[in-house]
Amino acid sequence: MDFIKLLHRFIPPYRGRVALNLLFNFLATLLTLCSFTAIIPILRMLFGISDATVVYTPMSPSMSVDDALIALKGNAYYYLQEQITLHGASKILMLLGIFLVVMTGFKCAASYFAAFFMAPIRTGVLRDIRRQMYSKVISLPIGYFTEERKGDVMSRMTSDVSEVENSVIASLEVIFKDPIMITIYLATLFFISWQLTLFVLVLLPIAGGLIGRIGRNLKRSSSLGQEQNADILTQIEESLGGLRIVKAFNAEDKLRTRFDKLINATRRTFNGVHRRYALAHPMSEFLGTCLIAVLLWYGGGLIISGNSLIDAATFIYYLVIFYSIIGPAKDLSKASYSIRKGVASLERIDKILNAESNIVESKNPKTITAFNDTIKYTDVSFAYQSDRPVLKHVSLEIKKGQMIALVGQSGSGKTTMADLIPRFYDVTGGSITIDGVNVKDVRTRDLRALMGNVNQEAILFNDTFYNNITFGVDTTQPAPGGGTWQQAVEAAARIANAHDFIMDTPDGYETSIGDRGSRLSGGQRQRISIARAILKNPPILILDEATSALDTESEKLVQDALENLMRDRTTIVVAHRLSTIRNADLICVLHEGEIVERGRHEELIALGGYYKKLVDMQNSK
Repeated sequence: MDFIKLLHRFIPPYRGRVALNLLFNFLATLLTLCSFTAIIPILRMLFGISDATVVYTPMSPSMSVDDALIALKGNAYYYLQEQITLHGASKILMLLGIFLVVMTGFKCAASYFAAFFMAPIRTGVLRDIRRQMYSKVISLPIGYFTEERKGDVMSRMTSDVSEVENSVIASLEVIFKDPIMITIYLATLFFISWQLTLFVLVLLPIAGGLIGRIGRNLKRSSSLGQEQNADILTQIEESLGGLRIVKAFNAEDKLRTRFDKLINATRRTFNGVHRRYALAHPMSEFLGTCLIAVLLWYGGGLIISGNSLIDAATFIYYLVIFYSIIGPAKDLSKASYSIRKGVASLERIDKILNAESNIVESKNPKTITAFNDTIKYTDVSFAYQSDRPVLKHVSLEIKKGQMIALVGQSGSGKTTMADLIPRFYDVTGGSITIDGVNVKDVRTRDLRALMGNVNQEAILFNDTFYNNITFGVDTTQPAPGGGTWQQAVEAAARIANAHDFIMDTPDGYETSIGDRGSRLSGGQRQRISIARAILKNPPILILDEATSALDTESEKLVQDALENLMRDRTTIVVAHRLSTIRNADLICVLHEGEIVERGRHEELIALGGYYKKLVDMQNSK
């Protein structure tokens, strides 16, 4: 059933190619049977069986189906005997051999075209799964990844997708081809001798039951193995991310021990999976040979005793066709094992594909293309899942052009409060409006188009300076100011104090900055992210502790760039270094999810409350 669901989900776009694949598989099977028919007269000639007693029977529309088939068979023997009498057995044998070669050539061509049309189905389904996975992952809200391990998500996107490719998708050709072959071959066997075929079908369920028992636990074991692979990826990701701490605390041996336990457990699980999977082919081959042996004993005995309805040559033809079923049956059996392995991975993939976003788009979204007046928090509360509230009944009004600073101790709710505006999370109580429109009633894409972000950690990509700066804009549209995008990028970089160090690199704006900007200093990375925000030119700017991780010299350059960026914009600043927000129009002091003080710098100092304590603590360092 799981495999049928897979076909229903991913195959419809490829209906035309599927139809062509099935057609050519059908033709290949028929051509195989036609080529096999040359075996009967060849064997009869080699065995010296004469058809002198066979007479020609005229065909008539009034004949029953059985009589017509008997007459057709008799006429074929009659015609063959006539040709042998006229031309000699040697020439007819040569012609039969040519017939066998020609039909086999057509059969091979049909098989190739079946595979030809299968290739884009296999690669297309794999592409579609990868596309859906990636699209889903980047569309899920940030809150989803606070609950899921990054290593597990990566495992589902890599090793689980690879397992589906190697197990399920690789079995598509077998699934589309072998049932056709088995069905046509069985129908032919019934036509030749329904008595022998019924005898064989009594034995088949016994063989099928034995094969089924071997793979019963394969899906469960494979699922366990993929979960263990996810644990391995998680530890690798954590170890690389925390390598400095690992070395500082001499924890290498502890991590090696933990990693060894993981990989040994994974090895034991996959030992069982691979051994059981490897047993499918030899077991089906052995059982098929047993069936051939039983058939030889039973059918041969009937022929020897003279109680069979078919002669020896036809019986050998029967055996050839029956043996031809064994190959597809073995492949089908092996494919069923592969599918069981792959379905376990598919279920893990579906956990992401079926994940529901708690950021629900409005069914009738309101249009908002500019920010003209006010951002307003009205009695806003927020909590992650069922945890204690992070924000409690917060109300705040931000006028266009103002710089609002959010300060407070770690965990007071500053970043969360800023993240609620672009709907990285949704409020659990109250509302946030922009120009009187609730942010929940606006398409998230339109909402976020109004905003630019510069975070404490400059998030850059393994690409060129140019592509990182243009990351937030559509370069297929005309560049701002009527110039080229290159000119716009350079202008943004100059405002961000980044142009000079970019031009010092070997290829200028086309220089790759490395993984997450690893070839740049912290201050340089931050100035590139500021240039990105400048080029986007958003009316609302969110700065989340943008200078807290920098040294004094870098902070001065970045602060100058930020002042250029904030000019004539509405800015929400999450501040760690309070010296950077002295000129803010309004400073909001958060404590345990509530705004406990608000005002300008001088006013809050005069109050002598929370804010003054924060300033005094920083000045005393």
